[in-house]
Amino acid sequence: MNSREKGKRGERQWRDELRANGFRARRGQQFSGSADSPDVVCDDLPWAHFEVKAVERLSIYDAMDQAVHDCGQKVPFVAHRRNFRPWLVTMTAETFFRLLRGDFYHESHERRERDGTDRTDGTDGTNGAPASGGKGESATGRPGFPRSETGETKG
Repeated sequence: MNSREKGKRGERQWRDELRANGFRARRGQQFSGSADSPDVVCDDLPWAHFEVKAVERLSIYDAMDQAVHDCGQKVPFVAHRRNFRPWLVTMTAETFFRLLRGDFYHESHERRERDGTDRTDGTDGTNGAPASGGKGESATGRPGFPRSETGETKG
């Protein structure tokens, strides 16, 4: 299998990984390496730019440099894996801490309210599901911090 075909396969696998976790995703337009053509587009995470690498040996700094160069105003992530290994996602420490604080959720929510697309009547394509969506989001509105049985936020 040539490297182009392996790259396409990796992009489809990352798309499928996002879908399996409750996010709407598709392969991007593969023409120019810009914010308009990420490897994978996730409509539920419009602020994210995914650079996908399915290789045995990866220079993560080169991959992150490519993601930063191509991301425009979006937040760069490198989703990468070796054969028969789980997916890893690399980001800057700044992005990591912003994720923990829930910054991207709040920015997306505010943007949807401003644009009039924060609806739960099904008119935003969610068929009545909350517009924030995403399997990883908790009742606190902060990804990765589920509520305990007593209602306290863990994490």
